[in-house]
Amino acid sequence: MLSICFKFFVFLMFISLNFFFLSLYFIINDLVIFIEWEIISVNSSSIVMTLLFDWMSLLFMSFVLFISSSVIYYSDEYMHGDINLNRFIMLILMFVLSMMFMIISPNLISILLGWDGLGLVSYCLVIYYQNVKSYNAGMLTALSNRVGDVALLMAIAWMLNYGSWNYIFYLDSMNNNFEMQLISVLVVLAAMTKSAQIPFSAWLPAAMAAPTPVSALVHSSTLVTAGVYLLIRFNNLFVNTWISQVLLLISVLTMFMSGLGANYEFDLKKIIALSTLSQLGLMMSILCLGYPSMAFFHLLTHALFKALLFMCAGSVIHNMKNVQDIRKMGSLVLMLPMTISCMNISNLALCGMPFLAGFYSKDLILELVMTSNINILIFFLYFLSTGLTVMYSFRLTYYCILGTFNFMSLNSVNDSYYIMLKGMMGLLFLTIMGGSMLNWLIIPTPVMICLPMKLKLLTLMVILIGAYLGYELYQYKISWNMQVMKLYLLTNFVGNMWFMPNIFTIGVNKMFLTLGYNVIKNIDQGWNEYLGGQSIYYYLKKNSLKNELFMSNEFKIHYLFFVIMIIMLLMMWLFI
Repeated sequence: MLSICFKFFVFLMFISLNFFFLSLYFIINDLVIFIEWEIISVNSSSIVMTLLFDWMSLLFMSFVLFISSSVIYYSDEYMHGDINLNRFIMLILMFVLSMMFMIISPNLISILLGWDGLGLVSYCLVIYYQNVKSYNAGMLTALSNRVGDVALLMAIAWMLNYGSWNYIFYLDSMNNNFEMQLISVLVVLAAMTKSAQIPFSAWLPAAMAAPTPVSALVHSSTLVTAGVYLLIRFNNLFVNTWISQVLLLISVLTMFMSGLGANYEFDLKKIIALSTLSQLGLMMSILCLGYPSMAFFHLLTHALFKALLFMCAGSVIHNMKNVQDIRKMGSLVLMLPMTISCMNISNLALCGMPFLAGFYSKDLILELVMTSNINILIFFLYFLSTGLTVMYSFRLTYYCILGTFNFMSLNSVNDSYYIMLKGMMGLLFLTIMGGSMLNWLIIPTPVMICLPMKLKLLTLMVILIGAYLGYELYQYKISWNMQVMKLYLLTNFVGNMWFMPNIFTIGVNKMFLTLGYNVIKNIDQGWNEYLGGQSIYYYLKKNSLKNELFMSNEFKIHYLFFVIMIIMLLMMWLFI
């Protein structure tokens, strides 16, 4: 009897191939189709649902469906033994449906439906394992994304000035209006929360509490890329304005911060999550420079190798009895040859290894950056972040391949999970071949970028230096003497995402979750007292604790470091 996962795998794969061939037809014939579907009609008023089908939406939907079909097939073995497997598959399908609804919507109302669907279902998936860590991560994810939802609601309210919510018709003609500038600011804010740009970055590593198949789907083609896709659609509104300049600085800082933090991280899934954050910063920044097609190109290639990378990480974690610490791994290539081979190919694609998927988009983006009108700070951070990407990727590779196996000696680690391996094979093929295929599709006319030899070789030099430094960082072991202790605060600052998880989750950790727990407890035990005289005492006590927390030395140091760093970077950006 065929499993439910295999049935959905075949169904989604079939639809994905249909969308892909349909997108080829749209590209060849340069077609755009609007479908208007009248839902309710009362007298002269009617509610109309508008759908947009062009080569971009169809191609993106085919990729989302292909990756989700592979993830569902992979989940058949990864989630084996889970009594709620059917519920898990239904949540994944609702997630994919929300994403597809957002992709084909040229209307802010229908975008909000897909946008909120992504937020709600992602909360259900993050808290899937139902423990305290999952609940904290789910609450942080939901509340961070709620800021963007509110911004999108305000943009919908301002769109009433135009008598329609079909933003696609107003992108070119209303560029200089105050209303459209305000709408573009709100849309950029919404995209920043969904794509986890600074200062909303804390939720993305926390969302790793979800099962690994969910992480493979969320971090490749759905939740975090929704913000980038929205800005690709809204690109005409904010390009060459002050909004794009501010977003350029924020996205490059996000790329730099996440690359730096990944080099200090030992959790396998969090390293890959921070690499996703780095690539999102790359997509946002090239979008601000006025190359939306390049951002879309990198979005698709990144979806392929990042889904494969998460699947390989899930296979390793599954074999290691749910251990995620890379210090306990080592010599895995002897025990998991197929999984580690796939992992290395996807890692090299992430680094921009020539002729793999990531090379075609990343190398072209870096060469376009060299030809753009940017200052020295942005240029320096771009290439430093590229070097950091190679650095943490090679550090991860060295830990998995060269190190000694530090786990249980009696544990049988082998490539016996055949369904998981089969789920990876389609993505492995596209990780190797997908970049060149997409290059032919998206850039049919060859582009000549003429640069001096030094600039042409700069990307290659940065990659080689990053690979060497990754090996040096792998060998570096901390000895806790007084000289190292002096640098502890700086190391903690760099490795802890510039203290953002500490600063921006104070309300979530200290107030909302504790309050929710106490509400539930008091409903069960004496709700009358909680709503009566005890309530005044409770709130006075909580407020005094909050004041005490804000006056603590630890908070002052964290906040001071963060503020000084941001001020220094802003001054450099303004005066260089």
